[in-house]
Amino acid sequence: MNRPLYMKLVRDLWRLRGQVLAIALVMASGIAVLVMSLTTVESLEETAIAYYERYGFAQVFAQVERAPEHLRDRMREIPGVRAVETRVVHTAVLDIDGFDEPVIGKLVSVPERTEARLNRLALRQGRMPRLGAPDEAVLNEPFAQSHHLEVGDKLRAVINGRWRILTVVGIALSPEYVYAIGPGALMPDDKRFGVLWMGHEALQAAFDLDGAFNDASLTLLRGTNPEGVVERVDRLLAGYGGVGAYAQADQLSNWFLMSEIAQHRKLSTILPTIFLAVAAFLLHMVMGRLIAVERSEIGLLKAFGYRNRDIALHYTRFVLGIGLVGVALGWFIGYWLGLYHTRLYAEFYHFPFLNFRPSAQSFLLAALVSLGAALIGALGAVREAAALPPAQAMQPPAPPMFRKTVLGRLGFVERLDQPTRILLRQIGRWPVRSFFTAAGIAMSVAVLVTSMQWLDAINHMVDVYFLDAQGQDLSVSFGQARSSEVVRDLARLPGVMSVEPMRSVAAKVRSGWHEEREAIQGLPANQALYRVYDAKGRALALPPEGVVISTMLAKMLGVDVGDRITVEVLEGRRPVFEVPVVETFETYIGSPAYMEIGALDRLMRERPSVTAVHLRIDSRYRDRLFRELKNTPSITAVTVREAAVQTFRDTMAQTIMIFISFFIVFACTLAFGVTYNAARISLSERGRELATLRVLGFTRAEISYILLGEVALLTFVALPLGCLIGYGLASMLVRAFETELYRVPMVILATTYGWAIAIGLAATAVSALLVRRRVDRLDLIAVLKTRE
Repeated sequence: MNRPLYMKLVRDLWRLRGQVLAIALVMASGIAVLVMSLTTVESLEETAIAYYERYGFAQVFAQVERAPEHLRDRMREIPGVRAVETRVVHTAVLDIDGFDEPVIGKLVSVPERTEARLNRLALRQGRMPRLGAPDEAVLNEPFAQSHHLEVGDKLRAVINGRWRILTVVGIALSPEYVYAIGPGALMPDDKRFGVLWMGHEALQAAFDLDGAFNDASLTLLRGTNPEGVVERVDRLLAGYGGVGAYAQADQLSNWFLMSEIAQHRKLSTILPTIFLAVAAFLLHMVMGRLIAVERSEIGLLKAFGYRNRDIALHYTRFVLGIGLVGVALGWFIGYWLGLYHTRLYAEFYHFPFLNFRPSAQSFLLAALVSLGAALIGALGAVREAAALPPAQAMQPPAPPMFRKTVLGRLGFVERLDQPTRILLRQIGRWPVRSFFTAAGIAMSVAVLVTSMQWLDAINHMVDVYFLDAQGQDLSVSFGQARSSEVVRDLARLPGVMSVEPMRSVAAKVRSGWHEEREAIQGLPANQALYRVYDAKGRALALPPEGVVISTMLAKMLGVDVGDRITVEVLEGRRPVFEVPVVETFETYIGSPAYMEIGALDRLMRERPSVTAVHLRIDSRYRDRLFRELKNTPSITAVTVREAAVQTFRDTMAQTIMIFISFFIVFACTLAFGVTYNAARISLSERGRELATLRVLGFTRAEISYILLGEVALLTFVALPLGCLIGYGLASMLVRAFETELYRVPMVILATTYGWAIAIGLAATAVSALLVRRRVDRLDLIAVLKTRE
């Protein structure tokens, strides 16, 4: 390419710098979302893998009631097993100074004589527990920070029915608890649940497990299928009360982390597509107008010997110039958003280090996709420029055919004022361009609706799961099934107004070749406190026989009402029985299965037992009741519903509000880019017409109304269209983000549509005001001298 075309390219880019920047910002939004998602996924995966490898995160886990230590050697002999480590794991109630509620502690043993081979701790402060010091403990860092505990501090714990005073000797993080959730909880609550590591021999003595263990971790040789090892471990531990081994993929903390990464990967394919499609449309509009304005210049260039290929390359480079500006902005914004996002997740998941070294592949992919979209958008205009014959190009374009449009035939149009008829005729004369302008504005509203819908969905989940389905104030849990007499004992405690029993039985449920590990939960037939609640708005009574399961579990098992499923219990006498599916219900959280508690006791061939009791209390006796519960040795967990709701909201707000803020900014950029380009193109096309109207006596306000009224009308057409598209996009995202643990409800409130419309209008108004300033500075003499 020679110097004249270089100079022309630079002049064109500078002359259209406002439109270039607007298009580049829209492209940059799509690129930034894509780069942010890809770099976040890449960094989280690399950090997790490095963390797991450095600290020996196990690949198979198994729990058992009590098994002799010599089984460790037999597990090591299983083909594919590289290392085995046995532990003692129990829960305990903790008493923290300055915190009234009972706190749940998970006690995990660590070797005192040697360093752990698996699930090693990342010590942040202090040291490990020493041999012969049974009351030394290492705390997980989030729990210690929540209660301002430091090395040397003390706390009280009920360990196997006895109060013990523990001394904090270290603070650590663990790959096993990047997402530390207490019993029965849905979200991490570092004030009410913490992990404590104590000496292995100390915990063996405390829980009467000398020479025995109740938890095992295994790592495997490379290429070993974990499912085969899980089956062999289950068979080995079945006679010792094993409750089912599981692979790393099913370990709760790891499952949450991998699900988050998978959702980001889905996000990287949906939303960038919207922004890049709109950018392609904007380039199509701008290039079409630029080539129409430069017809004579194209003719002169061809007359001076420039070939069609040179002209096509010139305008292709113009498109690439805009694209490169967008790529540079998108790379910069995406890098910093990715870094911020990754740091946020590193803090949320409590990684001891962060590997944020995004590869060039993410940036190159974003650049190729965006530049490809830009070239596709401008392809038609570039081809038209290259094919334009020189003689035809040097003549003014034929004026458009002026005839009555469909709008003009409507009777009411004739009764409108003249400026309004002018802007309506303009829309009717260019219906395709008007439609795409409205569609671009609609997409900005759709992105706003899609992002803000998450707030509505979360609030609805809280209302259904915590408020409609649950009427208890507290839930008290026990480590093992206890006689139903304990229900009456709890009813006598101060402030307890009503109680309701619950029994949870670890089990595998099967139908054909489908198998899932899911607890069977026993409740009274007609529940008052903890209800079997359908998300459609009804509480279910449990039948005297059979099982009621969630629609998610029914889907995973491939069953329907009337089918029979096999239940293999993983505790007690480990009975195996078949039960019919009596009813299914929709729930947003988990995939539960319920039976009438008496029927479950009969199938277990045991006397009436409970593993948890739900309580409704008088708030005046709350503190006194907490003191009593702390002094009840058999209790291993106390869950406060009010605290669970607040934790759920706080955790979601920490991530969702940031997500929404990003997309409000991106959506405003989208609305601004579309509106500004539409108005600027209209001004450049109709400059002579508008100047003529000014000379004929039209005021500046009327001229602005003719120009910007078109944009305003298209915007008002776009608003309901954007709400409709937003509903469709939200539905698509809801289905894409569905997991076994969470289903996001498809709920959009009227206020969400209102906020989306208001924000979209504000962004449109800003761009319109910028164009309005250009109308006020219109040089009437220069415009009227333009040759047509």
